[in-house]
Amino acid sequence: MKISYDEQVDALYIRLLEGDFQCRTVRLSDTIALNIGPAEELVGVEILDAKETLHLKAAPEVGLENLKARLAG
Repeated sequence: MKISYDEQVDALYIRLLEGDFQCRTVRLSDTIALNIGPAEELVGVEILDAKETLHLKAAPEVGLENLKARLAG
């Protein structure tokens, strides 16, 4: 799983599955979309206007519980 945030466009993306997938997008609202891959697997979740949508004052912070952190790079 990877979570990325683009501060320039205020978009948060949660990628649940690794790899390249042909996805269809299911919009839950104007700001939240699901990327659905083969076999109806949830590949990722996109949140636009993340600060407003998630009611945040700053860039989101991520905490891990019972998970290992791996730094990108």
